[in-house]
Amino acid sequence: MQKLFKFLTSRVVLVALAILVQLTWLSLSVWTISQYHRLASLCLILASWILSVHIAGKPGNSSFKLSWIILILAVPFVGIILYLFFGRQRLFASAEQRHEQIFSELRKTLVQDTQAEKEIAAQSPAVARQVAYIRGKAGYPVYKHTDTHFLPSGEDYFPALLAELEKAQRFIFLEYFIIEHGYVWDTILGILKEKASAGVEVRVLYDDVGCIQRLSMRYPEELESFGIHCHKFNPFVPVISAIMNHRDHRKIVVIDGYVGFTGGINLADEYMNRVMRFGRWKDTGVLLKGEAVWNLTVMFLQMWNTVRLSEEDFEKYRPPADAAIDVLPAETADDGQEPGAGKKAKDLRRAGYVQPFCDNPMDMETVGENVYLNMIYHATRYVYIATPYLLIDNEMMTALTLAAKSGVDVRIMMPHVPDKKLIFLLSRSYYGQLLEAGVRIYEYLPGFLHSKTFLADDELAVIGTINLDYRSLYLHFECGTFLYQAAAVGELKKDYLETMAECSEIDLAFCRSFPFYIRALQRFMRLFAPLF
Repeated sequence: MQKLFKFLTSRVVLVALAILVQLTWLSLSVWTISQYHRLASLCLILASWILSVHIAGKPGNSSFKLSWIILILAVPFVGIILYLFFGRQRLFASAEQRHEQIFSELRKTLVQDTQAEKEIAAQSPAVARQVAYIRGKAGYPVYKHTDTHFLPSGEDYFPALLAELEKAQRFIFLEYFIIEHGYVWDTILGILKEKASAGVEVRVLYDDVGCIQRLSMRYPEELESFGIHCHKFNPFVPVISAIMNHRDHRKIVVIDGYVGFTGGINLADEYMNRVMRFGRWKDTGVLLKGEAVWNLTVMFLQMWNTVRLSEEDFEKYRPPADAAIDVLPAETADDGQEPGAGKKAKDLRRAGYVQPFCDNPMDMETVGENVYLNMIYHATRYVYIATPYLLIDNEMMTALTLAAKSGVDVRIMMPHVPDKKLIFLLSRSYYGQLLEAGVRIYEYLPGFLHSKTFLADDELAVIGTINLDYRSLYLHFECGTFLYQAAAVGELKKDYLETMAECSEIDLAFCRSFPFYIRALQRFMRLFAPLF
């Protein structure tokens, strides 16, 4: 009873109830007026058609638009209100202008090494176009002098992060979707306190919705008392607003400007398997050391100065030219497992080319999805994908099925134990069409797979925070690292093959074994997949 009372009186429940009351009142008001005034009813129907035509004519994803049109035409008095408050994919003009103004200043510090571009173009025109797209649309250059190390689990990520935090001398930046009290965060916080007391500048930025049941409402003030600068992204308030759709889903660590972490791992015990809620948690990250970390630094500073409404000298966060970077030890690995059998062992510590980038809902450019699509369309041998959610639009479905039909070995790894059962049920509704085209699908039997990675042809990879669902691709602030011929690419492939051995491969018979009512529910949910 005590736990139930605590939950019912928690901020998330109270805020959700307040928003529900507002939505109900607005919907009932519109419905009541339309019932008692014929003219108002006709106006409401007319408004629903006008809004539907407006949505259809807007640029953007067709599936996203279609879901809203169906809802608006089916239930005008609810659909119109929901769309006005939750259907906007962009933020308010003032927020967008502020975000872009800060980035226009930071963009001056993002200077492309033309030699790196020329080298990539000479090796692969297709990769050169990918790099040019990321630079042109996201604004982030590609770098040559950066060491990379793939971290295949939270158990590998956590000690690596602690070791680098202990070495910090100038500043530490942390930006996470989820931070939760427990062994992991308490251990990290102990280091942050020590560093802050020693004069190291420490900043922490977290998403308020991601942490709403995990941290107190006044947690930033608590951290500030330790000398740690802290802020919440987009505080969750009891007022219906389109801006609540947009969350900071990124995971970024920057240490002294030349050490960086990103990937799918948040700062909570379940990510390191110290607490098991959905079986064994499989997650991944990447450690960067070198020039490319500046992209992560810029991402953090842009977001920080947007939410704090502050201005500062960004150049002071560049690492010194003579900064000492610990180069990771050399390793070798045989890539001779499938696909590509017979290849010689390669040096996994080669630097290659590294391009951290971010995606945001402000520019209507789906950078994350387009980077994925480019990789699929240009793959010649294989594409391996790991994602916890599989709510894909027509563009992604077409790319995956066309690649498989063209002879590319396309494999998707998903969790077997879900964290959100309805989303998992909806994700499985896409299996049949993919399997019929020749895509191979695997479910991770030990538990929940949360990693978000793409791998292609032994040379290309993306490791980051971007899920294959509408919220990640269209509504959230996300980040990823595009890698070409880098050490982490070989390490990622090795992990894919090892993880597949722990998976069960799905076949069409499995999809057809679902009861009729489950398949009917899946089809109905597909109509509104972009709204989940």
